[in-house]
Order: sequence, then structure tokens, then C-alpha cells
Amino acid sequence: MSHHDERTFVMVKPDGVQRGLIGEIVSRFEDRGLKLVGGKFMRIDEALAHEHYGEHEDKPFFDGLVDFITSGPVFAMVWEGADATRQVRAMVGETDPAESAPGTIRGDFGLDLGHNVIHASDHEDEGANEREIDLFFDDEELVDYGLDTAAWVYEEEDH
Repeated sequence: MSHHDERTFVMVKPDGVQRGLIGEIVSRFEDRGLKLVGGKFMRIDEALAHEHYGEHEDKPFFDGLVDFITSGPVFAMVWEGADATRQVRAMVGETDPAESAPGTIRGDFGLDLGHNVIHASDHEDEGANEREIDLFFDDEELVDYGLDTAAWVYEEEDH
């Protein structure tokens, strides 16, 4: 990982999986120039759901979040690139699909706040990325590798 890259956690939620959107979503991030360094098709159990959504535990919608995220398989991913978290959040759109611009993932595929297709780490929450990556992936599941197209995505840095 170069000094200008960061990693960010993204997950296609059960509604996105059921609607066959994994490939479309992965393609959008690849087309943007981000690099996939980890991916896992899995079911989230209640314990992991509680840990993942822990900051919402006291909110009235918490049980619904847990029920939904454990209702079917998800596709968990780690993406790498310059300013990856902010880039991904811009591509994902607002939490409420009705407020998401066309061209964003939620703007194009979401209609309902509860079924908004995708989760992405929040760039404003300093430790969210590392915490979520560590919840879903072991270090050996993340692959470091060079991407030949990087020279075509990023300007060469002066040394």
C-alpha cells in the first residue's frame, strides 16, 4: 500500500445481494480506479450484527437493523485507493436513497431507507474503517498487490 492509499470497508447488504447487484457495484468501484484487496460472501450472525451496529443499540430502529442484516447473505469488501473512504461515500450516496443523487449507488438502486443496498464506512468517523475491517476480515484475508493501471489513475508524484 503506498503512502497516499487508504483502505475502506464496504458491504453489499442482503437486498443488494438478492437483487443481483454485487457485480454492478464491484464494477463501479473498479471503474473508478479503486483496488479490491478483500472480499467475502458471508452470512452475518447476531453477535457480529450487534458489534457492527453497536453505536445504534439504544435507538428504536436497532432491532430492525439487526434483523435485516442477518436476513440473508452479504458481500463484504475492502477497497484501497487514494482517499478511498471519501471516494466510496460519494459513490454510495446518502443513507436515505430519496436524498441520493442519480448516478450514486443508492440513487440508482435504492428506494427505501431500510433497504438501501449498501453499507460504506463513514469518512467522518475516524476509527470506523479500521474497526469495521477488523470485524469482518483477518489480516491474512487482505491481499497487498500492485495494480498495473495505477499509473493511469493517479498522477506521478514528485520525489
